[in-house]
Amino acid sequence: MGGFEAVFLDPVGQTVQQRWADAAMTVAFEDLPPVSAFPVVPGRRWGPSLWWSATTGRHVAAGSNAMRIQLMVLDRDPDVTGLAGRPVRLLWRDPRGQVRSWVPQLFARRTDGTALLADCPGHPAAGGERARKGAEAVAQACADIGWAYRRLLPLDDVLAANLKWLAGYRHPRNAGRPGLTEAALAAFTRPRSLIEGAEAAGDPIEVLPAVFHALWHGRLTTGLDTPLHERVLVGPQGWSDPSKKGGAR
Repeated sequence: MGGFEAVFLDPVGQTVQQRWADAAMTVAFEDLPPVSAFPVVPGRRWGPSLWWSATTGRHVAAGSNAMRIQLMVLDRDPDVTGLAGRPVRLLWRDPRGQVRSWVPQLFARRTDGTALLADCPGHPAAGGERARKGAEAVAQACADIGWAYRRLLPLDDVLAANLKWLAGYRHPRNAGRPGLTEAALAAFTRPRSLIEGAEAAGDPIEVLPAVFHALWHGRLTTGLDTPLHERVLVGPQGWSDPSKKGGAR
């Protein structure tokens, strides 16, 4: 397997096809629209939508609820600088010489300039044999140029619910009035319960959105493997709750 080609839309919407290794070096895939629309599956509860990225300040096309949740994870990752949905189609020939193709659902640019291509299946066997072969090919194409490919499996329900909650406060407006975030950070210089720290910083109704905003951006830390509630312990950036398996996030 080899000889990979990339197909994508240029900034004016024209289809371009070129050698994959060349495109990977020169094309800012994180800035491109989907090369083809996400499919709409009749009867499915979740369909294509847009995700507003706190990393880029732009919308990213998402094809499913599973993909939206993975976008949340990557949008919160400090090593990610850009995100895009379905920006590139990969073409190659199988051992019989037939042209095959696959469009990874997600593209994430890393701070070191490399990238992650990923699919976001709703369950491990989603997509069947075609998805398995597509994943193998894309993984090889990425390995050839020093990038990575992954099938990002669904998160634990509690972790997913906590991320969804914090994601609701990702927009800068939730930082509040000048000085509010600084007061919230100061209130949690030592680990304490969420409500205790919020009350120490001011009116909890005003302070809590700023606390959740800081938790989303990693300026405060709490364990996300148990449901968030008013008595959950919150600490400063990088703090790890010793009572939580796997630490805080």
